[in-house]
Amino acid sequence: MASRIKNKAAAAVQISAEMLLKEASEHQMVKEKAPTTRFSDLEELKEFQGRKRAEFEKYVRIAPERLHNWSRYAEWEASQKDLTRARSVWERALTHHQTNPAVWLRYCDMELTNRNINHAKNLLDRAVTLLPRVSKLWFKYVYCLELLGDVPGTRHVFTRWLQWQPEPEVWYAAIKFELRYQETDNARKLYEEMTYVHGEPNTWLKYARFEMEYGTPEMVRNVFDEAVNTLGGDFLSEKIFFGVCEI
Repeated sequence: MASRIKNKAAAAVQISAEMLLKEASEHQMVKEKAPTTRFSDLEELKEFQGRKRAEFEKYVRIAPERLHNWSRYAEWEASQKDLTRARSVWERALTHHQTNPAVWLRYCDMELTNRNINHAKNLLDRAVTLLPRVSKLWFKYVYCLELLGDVPGTRHVFTRWLQWQPEPEVWYAAIKFELRYQETDNARKLYEEMTYVHGEPNTWLKYARFEMEYGTPEMVRNVFDEAVNTLGGDFLSEKIFFGVCEI
């Protein structure tokens, strides 16, 4: 016989479905902390490090094509404050992944994290020399140099990069860089060079807008005249004509 519920009054504390979900979520968010390894003396620490290195060496020997193995190894060495060994691991990784930008970027991040600026700059210089078509490497290079306040160095790297005639976004990044330092003439020269590399109507229009803001009405007319002469009647965009009429 089913037992009867004698007290049908509402409980003092009402538990809703939302409260249950919240409590479950909070339990899921609690992560177990990794146990702290303590060593009684230097010899014990060296023994532990030796075991870990042997383990990492086994993984990179079995599967050198896996970047993850090299990355974990190098990061562990860096966590042991042994940057010489960490660099050695990254350099070995590069023998297997020389054309992988991720290796160069992670290697560089390790140097930057440890404030080894010159090491990071040398790495990025090697990287862009080897992989001049990888924009991520160039952007990292100019970002680091500008962050350090090295304006001439940043300009030099942009100049090297633009020699490879990259996509328009890179030219606009170089132009914005010059404008940040009020180097209007340098920005103008970049626009002039860009019209030879990316001479589509949109480039000419942006060049004209630049002169509208930083130049004179005569400079704006000169840009439109040059655009008309360069693009020719068969390839003229209606936007160019409208732009000419507005001047």
